[in-house]
Order: sequence, then C-alpha cells, then structure tokens
Amino acid sequence: MSDLPQQPATGMSRRTVARAAAAAGLAALFGAAATTPARAATRLGPRTRDVSVPSAALGRSAPVRLILPSDFGARPEKKYPVLYLLHGAHDDYTSWTRETDIEAFTAGRDLIVAMPDAGPTGIPSVWRGGPDYETFQVKEVPALLARDYRASGVRAVAGVSTGGYGAMAHAARHPGAFTAAASYSGILDTTAPGVPAIMDAIVARENLPAASLWGNPVFNLLTWRDFNPRARATGLRGTALYVSQGSGVGGGGDPLPGILESALWPSALGFARTLALMGIQATTHFYGGGGHDWAHWKPEFMASWPILARALGVPE
Repeated sequence: MSDLPQQPATGMSRRTVARAAAAAGLAALFGAAATTPARAATRLGPRTRDVSVPSAALGRSAPVRLILPSDFGARPEKKYPVLYLLHGAHDDYTSWTRETDIEAFTAGRDLIVAMPDAGPTGIPSVWRGGPDYETFQVKEVPALLARDYRASGVRAVAGVSTGGYGAMAHAARHPGAFTAAASYSGILDTTAPGVPAIMDAIVARENLPAASLWGNPVFNLLTWRDFNPRARATGLRGTALYVSQGSGVGGGGDPLPGILESALWPSALGFARTLALMGIQATTHFYGGGGHDWAHWKPEFMASWPILARALGVPE
C-alpha cells in the first residue's frame, strides 16, 4: 500500500536540490559464479562466520559475513532461504552486525543472513572497466551459499543508502532473482536533479575518478539509465517491495544527515510514483524529518520485516 505525500511545505526547487546534493556529497555523509571453493570461514560466534569468496567478477577474493540458522548443524538435510543485507557508502560488510542486533533478531528463524562486500563506495554495480560487484552479489555469493551452506533459491534483499540502491537495482535488473527488495534511504533515481553530484562525490571520496563508475552522466546517459532503478522499474513487477525515505526537513541535532536525506527525497518520490503509474505494488513510508543514518534505518528495517519474512517464508 502506498502513502505518497506531496513535497514538504518547505519544498525545494531543482536548483536547491542540486546544491543540497552537492553539499551533502562533499560532506561525505554516507557513513559469473566462482569455480573454486571458498576459503575456510572465520568463526566469529556460534552462528556468525566471515567467508572470503574467490571472485572472477572482482579479480580478487572479497568477504561476505554470514549468520547461519540456529539449527544449521543439527539438520544437515535442510535448505534455507537467504536474506541479503547490503551496506552503505564508506562502510563495509560488517556494518549490519556492528549497527544492529541482526544476529539476535534472526535467532530461531530458519534463514541465512548474508552481508556481502560492495567495496569502499558501497555501490554494488558494474563499474566501467573495473570490478563487477553486481555479479559478485547476485551470482557468485548465491552460488557459494548454494554449494557450501545449503541455501535454497528463495532470496530477499535489503539495504541502506547505496545498499538501498543495490537492493532495488539488483531486483530490477534480475527479475525473479529476489522475492522481496527493501530500500532504506536508497538512491533510487540516479539521474534525478542533484543525484549525479552525490554519486560523483561518493566515488571521489575514495580517490577514484568520477567517470570510473558509469562514465559521464551526460555523455554516457544510456549507461546511467541502464543502472537506474527507476528506469528499470518494470523488472520489479511481482517482487514484494518496501521503500522508505525521510524528508530531512526539520530534524534536530547535526544538520548534515538531514541535508543528504532531503537531497534524496525527490528522487525517492519519483521512483515510487513511477511504480504506481506502472501498477507495480509497493509499500512505502515517506516521513517528515529524519536523517541519513542508522537511527532511522533500524526502525525502517523492523517495519519492513513482515514483508521480507513473508517473501522468505519464515516467521515474522
């Protein structure tokens, strides 16, 4: 069910959005299957493992953190659905276990939680002449889990910030690969006014050329559109969707997370409106205020959990 609001009373012009996006980005607020076996997992707790996955798509090994079901060792014949949780920019695959209680929350639920790496920018895409994090996350990690951890073919994906982009982009570009996708303050329209400046700032913060992602947003517009969740929205038909975004207006404390959240607000609205126009069902939560941070993403994950749980076939 959709609850699309109008632009906030303190609505912004395109020029204001662009300025806010650039300021936010510059402020750096964003907190083919492998054929060789995975290296031995590092045991971090009774259910948590870090696995290094040899990746042809990346040209190196990359980590994925796993949380296994409570009965994984006792039921060697059982296969499990997988919840993929994607991290944001300038963070890593440990963020969900560092910032949330996801291990305790999933105890007793028959699912695997997989938290794959997306590189320092947290943009899990096919980079121009560079690493292919999309193939790593959508093909190689699932192949590993099916081979070594008895994963079934049932998958859902959720992410924060650039991970929210990844959740919707993966589901849109690979129709049917995920039964559900959830985005919390994700970048859902990469060509919306001001958003390319944010993407460029994320890339630049890691000392990478801006064009190393998808090229120039003007001269390589077709590539930018190909990786844009809004432009690829038709691929989301039949996938259970959850989209949340704050307006960033009126939040207290540090103003910078609110600035970034407000810069992404129009693109999230545009994405949701495109879904509605196409008759693609989605549950949306657009709320006043809020910031681009875990304090807001954690309750949004809990709000989306019933949708994810139903899609995975596990208890809510």
